[in-house]
Amino acid sequence: MNKTKPKYKQIIDAAVVVISDNGYHQAQVSKIAKQAGVADGTIYLYFKNKEDILISMFREKMAVFSESVQPLIEKETKAANKLLKLIQNHFSILAQDPNLAIVTQLELRQSNKEIRLLINEVLKEYLKLVDTILKDGMETGEFAQDLDVRLARQMIFGTIDETVTTWVMNEQKYDLEELAPKVHQLLLKACQS
Repeated sequence: MNKTKPKYKQIIDAAVVVISDNGYHQAQVSKIAKQAGVADGTIYLYFKNKEDILISMFREKMAVFSESVQPLIEKETKAANKLLKLIQNHFSILAQDPNLAIVTQLELRQSNKEIRLLINEVLKEYLKLVDTILKDGMETGEFAQDLDVRLARQMIFGTIDETVTTWVMNEQKYDLEELAPKVHQLLLKACQS
């Protein structure tokens, strides 16, 4: 299986659309193949089954979150600004891809426990970025010295995540990206001493 082949990405992108439109349980491999413009059998050259498509899709898309925010964070010296960049980037990616927002916020949560555990593994890399920002802020004195990093990370990711879920549930009727500064201010106050 070569992940650099264009058909791999085509199938992943098609899966996002099909799962968003039909829900994970109704998203048949044949529908994904049709959306991707490939034969049903081609999918099995790249993926074992529908669950494998879902996990691979999440892995690929989470990599985009991490890879796109990394250079933005590295440009900033203050932890507060790094946190803002992370929030803005997260909201921006999902605002520009409403199908992906539906899949990450709604469909992934309806999957079985085994899939959720695999998703949590993928998420760990992204959460490490949050930890790094928090630790930087503690070192520079921007954030409280006695900050519980684990709890603060859960609070930050949980707030970002719930903000996106609410936006999806409200049929994306308002500008998600406009909320980034407000969410940032709330989270910043919670992290400062």
